[in-house]
Amino acid sequence: MEETISLYDIFKVLRKRIVLILSIAIVATLTAAIISFYILTPIYQASTQILVNQKPNEHQNQIQSQDIQANLQLINTYNVIIKSPVILNKVIEILDLNTTPVVLSNQITVSNANNSQVVNISVQDEQAYLAVDIANTVAKVFEEEIKQLMNVDNVNILSPAELPENPSPVKPNKMLNMAIALVIGLMIGVGLAFLLEYLDTTIKTEKDVEELLNLPIIGFISKIPDSNREVPTTVKSKQTVRREKVNV
Repeated sequence: MEETISLYDIFKVLRKRIVLILSIAIVATLTAAIISFYILTPIYQASTQILVNQKPNEHQNQIQSQDIQANLQLINTYNVIIKSPVILNKVIEILDLNTTPVVLSNQITVSNANNSQVVNISVQDEQAYLAVDIANTVAKVFEEEIKQLMNVDNVNILSPAELPENPSPVKPNKMLNMAIALVIGLMIGVGLAFLLEYLDTTIKTEKDVEELLNLPIIGFISKIPDSNREVPTTVKSKQTVRREKVNV
């Protein structure tokens, strides 16, 4: 026999297990909040921008469009060079960092918009001031080293990174983590509620009997409240005799 479930049945299961569902959701949200606020280390981010733009020489009054296209094509190469050991080793030496070029490279993100000559260098670190120092030092070292590496002088620092008065971490996103935990908790709670309902094979209503036996119900006996039950006559007579004996 095919089993079907209606919206009313779904609502009934959810209402029956609402305490379980909400409990799991609350526990998941509180767990995410504790982890985000007290366990995960805050990560700060600082960004600097460099401009890739060839300077016009004495025989050229203005930059031509072909020079701009050449600069745009070089940007992909520059993005790789910025995160290369050639640059990062000098950054580590200047700032006296206790790290390696590979680890430092994972902290740096280099990007630029389409057809843009501006390159963004973003650095993430556990210390806000150190993220600023690394971003600015990477840009400065790259500006100096690219002249020797590529024999070009088309890189200028456009906007150095600055340390705000009250820096705020970019990770972890506490509210987002709590929202995700809440959704996951609700999903787990709902799934567990339906699982418990599916595993519950006890017969509670006449509808359960009808579905189990696949036979129509022709009648059922309602539960009689204790207040409506009549005391049998024999019991009444015995109680009367006892009362008479007590009175005598």
